[in-house]
Amino acid sequence: MSSQYDTTETLDVKGQSCPMPVVKTKQAIDDLEAGDVLEVVATDSGSMSDIEGWAEGTDGVELLDQVEDGDRYVHYVEKTA
Repeated sequence: MSSQYDTTETLDVKGQSCPMPVVKTKQAIDDLEAGDVLEVVATDSGSMSDIEGWAEGTDGVELLDQVEDGDRYVHYVEKTA
């Protein structure tokens, strides 16, 4: 699968369920620089709403896109500050 985003890092949270995709996403974002894009690959359908809600309520991050690809859910999160 190709992405239109220039991702800095890919986080694989396949097989993990709530709340781990969000917890791991936050940890990975904390290690990035402003302007970096994190690609998160999950298999938990709940990650679609969970990561969206986390990004909306968190300063310094922006959810760029979410893609459902069969049983995989791919999220693109940019660190903005």
